[in-house]
Amino acid sequence: MTRLAPASAGAAFSTQDLLAVNTIRALAIDEVEAAKSGHPGLPLGAAPMAYVLFSRFLRFAPDDPSWPDRDRFVLSAGHGSALLYALLHVFGYELARSELERFRQWGSQTPGHPERGVTPGVEVTTGPLGQGISNAVGMQLATRHLAARFNREGAQVVTHRTFVICSDGDLMEGISHEAASFAGHLRLGGLVVLYDDNRISIEGSTDIAFTDDTTKRFESYGWYTGSVEDGNDLGAIEAAVSSALAQDRPAFIRVHTHIGFGSPRQDTAAVHGAPLGADAARATKRALGVPEEPSFLVPAEVEALAPAYRQRGRELAQAWEKELEQLRRLDAELYEDFQDRRAGRHPQDLSARLSTFTPGEQIATRNASGAVLQELALALPALLGGSADLAPSNETNLKGLGEVAPGDYGARNIHYGVREHAMAAAMNGMAAHGMVRPYGGTFLVFSDYMRPSVRLAALMELPVTFVFTHDSIGLGEDGPTHQPVEHIAALELIPNLHLVRPADANETRLAWVYAAKAQDHPTALVLSRQKLPVLADVPEDGVQKGVYVLREPKGAAQVGLLASGSEVSIALAAADLLSQEGIGARVLSAPCVRAFTSRPKAEQEATLPKDLPHVAVLAGNAAAFLPLLGPRHAAVDLEHYGASAPAERLYEEFSITPQAVAAAAKSLL
Repeated sequence: MTRLAPASAGAAFSTQDLLAVNTIRALAIDEVEAAKSGHPGLPLGAAPMAYVLFSRFLRFAPDDPSWPDRDRFVLSAGHGSALLYALLHVFGYELARSELERFRQWGSQTPGHPERGVTPGVEVTTGPLGQGISNAVGMQLATRHLAARFNREGAQVVTHRTFVICSDGDLMEGISHEAASFAGHLRLGGLVVLYDDNRISIEGSTDIAFTDDTTKRFESYGWYTGSVEDGNDLGAIEAAVSSALAQDRPAFIRVHTHIGFGSPRQDTAAVHGAPLGADAARATKRALGVPEEPSFLVPAEVEALAPAYRQRGRELAQAWEKELEQLRRLDAELYEDFQDRRAGRHPQDLSARLSTFTPGEQIATRNASGAVLQELALALPALLGGSADLAPSNETNLKGLGEVAPGDYGARNIHYGVREHAMAAAMNGMAAHGMVRPYGGTFLVFSDYMRPSVRLAALMELPVTFVFTHDSIGLGEDGPTHQPVEHIAALELIPNLHLVRPADANETRLAWVYAAKAQDHPTALVLSRQKLPVLADVPEDGVQKGVYVLREPKGAAQVGLLASGSEVSIALAAADLLSQEGIGARVLSAPCVRAFTSRPKAEQEATLPKDLPHVAVLAGNAAAFLPLLGPRHAAVDLEHYGASAPAERLYEEFSITPQAVAAAAKSLL
């Protein structure tokens, strides 16, 4: 390739550029053929737009994939991962040819769908359609927030943008509607979405199920819209993206492409999700004008892109470091905040900065959470968040810290509207972006609306905090539609999600410290609507332990009572009843099962000895507790829906009472 340096936007595309595009297509073909599985259709159709983004617009540093001011790229249509891996290889990331050859194989850096933390250059885990574009909304919101916080005249340290390639499947999923509406409301300029409009889905033509005018839909959301009629026209794609970046609002570009371009199965559903086969693969390469053999060939002209872009990345990063040094000179305190966030540091004395609560008071844990949040926000400047239109109920508003609005992104309260799923996905994007600590609230029962995003937060090991209030039948009169009985058990099934259900205000304080210090997992705070007594003797490491002994009997323990949240007080009262009959009952609070099961087995068995009978107490399904217990156990819980009535009546009618717990304990003896 005669032009070794990356072209700037506006320069003419050449035959060498076309060779690079078709080399990327050929690599994607070879990946899928080698794996004998995968999705060749999207890479063959979308390679030109992806190449234009990487070669003309994206600012990135292959030697340092985590460079803070890099542009973010999200392949929301994650089934086309072979395209992304080919791009990363060609543009100089540490992704060797041998990894392309091991596409979709055990232990490779090229899994079937892009996974954060596995492949350098992959920002978020995508594949569940609609998630990537929604993550990107959160990424760009984080970008605009950080720019408002840190950029100063003479020191522009946050200048990056967010680019997305999405599919028709992404736009069919409801979450994309939520996220696009939210982004349009906020006028999130710098977010550019390219829609791979190939008019084919797995079942055939999209006309059988999807006849939206997507451009008009995005116009109604407040986005700038553009269109490229020929997805192979590199110049038209470049012009469309340039126009999009000139806007002060998010941009949606519809690019008309051909799925499986150049293959015998072009424009058919058959090319979506299966290898072409040896003969068709050779025919496709012939049509593209690239050598049929050997596989995974990168011509010398294209191979020269990698060192050129690595050098450009180093130059971009060096220039940025000068901007950062200017910030240090202008505002040393702001510079230190930037570096703390960059390193993921938090105050070592975080717990000491938060007030404790007085035993004997009656405080709902949602209210305690709200009080803790006010102090935590002052101690942790990276913290920002909001609620899905439930802030007054979730107690998630940060007083005096402003409200994020169009053109005002430096505030720390976010109004997500009734968009639970997009809220969760946007928080994932914010956490994946880095340098912010997002939280978001709704009622526990509505965790169902956002579960796929919660699962992906856990899979990506993102430190997101989900605030779930109104945690049980204790919410009372709103009735069974709003009373979560199976939700704690369901959320506990998600690997790496740390669900914390505090027993009182002081455990709530510790729960927030636990969430704020998390680095590799999301936290779900599950909080009560009803008032609970503030307990005495809650240890500082109680939540960290996950399960701990809150009260020992005066004599030997004959039975253990294991509970969380509002039921801990019920267990304490049951222990008093048993004591009157000469039965020693140990009371254990279980704020976080995941933290407990992460401890050494010896510690777990010392806390919950298998030879001691236990009663699990929960105003919901106690399935998550039962594996912790020995062969002699009972459960006082709910395996049916609630009802509309005051909370006190519901606990009585459904036998979640001290008397019922005491009776269950005696039945084990």
